[in-house]
Amino acid sequence: MCILKTERLELFPWEATEEMAIALYEYARNKEVGPAAGWEPHETPRHSFEIIRDLFIPQGDLAIRFSATGEIIGSIGLMPDKRREDVKSRELGYSLARHMWGKGIMTEAARALINYGFSELKLDVIAIAIHPENERSLSVARKCGFTREGLLRKGCIGYTGDIRDLVIGSITREEWKEKY
Repeated sequence: MCILKTERLELFPWEATEEMAIALYEYARNKEVGPAAGWEPHETPRHSFEIIRDLFIPQGDLAIRFSATGEIIGSIGLMPDKRREDVKSRELGYSLARHMWGKGIMTEAARALINYGFSELKLDVIAIAIHPENERSLSVARKCGFTREGLLRKGCIGYTGDIRDLVIGSITREEWKEKY
């Protein structure tokens, strides 16, 4: 995968290095970041290293770098869509450092990856699954043109073992062509 650049960001593949693990740990340890997306805050840089090595790299997730400072501030990826296995579809997932919330950063990154998904990967649909209480993530999805499909009750198990609902949405290739 190539590096994607936007006005303020660079999206590029994660590498299993100590430097990148520390960068991930710096924002992923915040108790406001992970739980909203359904994952536990990272306990150590080693935990972050394992996430990069075992999850981010195999899925093809991208690091988000804020160009003005060079800081890695988030992660974004197009994961296999478990609900549409026979369709050219991926599911968008993302997380962002707390101090960057409310600046339009994730909407900018998501739009870049959505464009890549439809133009380069030739996807037919991009899905999204968000916990209903995660208003910030729901707002990003709306701004990116996703249509809410419904509520998947008891749709996933959270990191604490609780069963959680998911708001399911998608954007189709045709909608992307109209909106982008």
